[in-house]
Amino acid sequence: MPEDTIHVSRTERQAATRKVTLVGAFINAILSVAQIVGGFLTQSQALIADGFHTLSDLASDFVVLFASHLAHQEADDNHPYGHGRIETLATVILGLMLAGVAVGIFMQAWERMFSGQPLPVPQTIAILFAAVAIFSKEALYHYTMRVAKRIHSPMLKANAWHHRSDAISSIVVLLGITGAQFGFPWLDPLAAMVVAVMILYMAGQLIMESTSELVDTGLAPEEVQEIHDFIADIEGVENIHLLRTRRMGGNVLADVHLQVNGRISVSEGHFISDQVMYRLRKRFPDLKDVIIHIDPEDDETVHPCENLPTRAELLATLQAMPTIAPLWDTMDDLTLHYNSGKLQLELILKERPSADAISAFRQACSTIPSVERISFFTKIVH
Repeated sequence: MPEDTIHVSRTERQAATRKVTLVGAFINAILSVAQIVGGFLTQSQALIADGFHTLSDLASDFVVLFASHLAHQEADDNHPYGHGRIETLATVILGLMLAGVAVGIFMQAWERMFSGQPLPVPQTIAILFAAVAIFSKEALYHYTMRVAKRIHSPMLKANAWHHRSDAISSIVVLLGITGAQFGFPWLDPLAAMVVAVMILYMAGQLIMESTSELVDTGLAPEEVQEIHDFIADIEGVENIHLLRTRRMGGNVLADVHLQVNGRISVSEGHFISDQVMYRLRKRFPDLKDVIIHIDPEDDETVHPCENLPTRAELLATLQAMPTIAPLWDTMDDLTLHYNSGKLQLELILKERPSADAISAFRQACSTIPSVERISFFTKIVH
């Protein structure tokens, strides 16, 4: 997650995705027709295979448009985290479509090469069709990838690589057709099979990456460490544990436990968590949502305070002791600190108590094993 990443709104992402996809769909529609028709006219199986590969791009463009429309909808009651995973699912569908096209192309070329029938030599003009396809697809790749990086869309990156795979396959087709012109007609179906293998590899990459996101795979260790180090430098944060991350579409979700001074107020702890959240989202714009848990101590592996009495339970125990009544009547507030498996009490009193009242209260609390320390403060009102 680069430092100079610019935040892009949901509306901007949707508009950019729609525009780049429509441009790709228009070019793919023209190219696929030209390649398939040109392949039949010039008797080039490699060119026909490449045309169907381009046709799969056209179909994937419509999948991207549909998924983009759904993925950029606002969060609702049934999808409180938004609809970003629709982009991920669409990427899986693109990968499966690519895999299906690859298998079909390979089987057809294999059958033609080993059918025992004489292999036709493609006409020379087929080279021109392949060259136009290379230029068009490579231009589409750069255009789509530039937009994908700007709006942080893995789905558009997948579609960009789809364009690049077409450009590479067209290069193989060009070599196959050229080789056939020099007396090696088997190079044309061989080129079709090579294209099929390349498409299948790219499909596998897309499916694996998107599937890992669907099962909540975290960010790379170096990215998690970068986030960890950034949080650690924020004022008020004493320690960090249980930092977890996952991706959803073009966004990153994270949750983290922050250890702060156990004796600060709830509002100050909340303020520190807000500071962490605001600064994280500014530093890492891909972070869409950050859940922060404030801890007074490290409870990642042990929970020393889990069996301590609640405030209500403690008050009920104390009020049942008649010896504390003289001091209890002068108490204005009671603050409890849960730390290291023990309770620390801070009593704010309306007036200075007698030594006997303090002694009686301490004696009563000594019968409660969880109480470690008691502090008394007299309230001063100006």
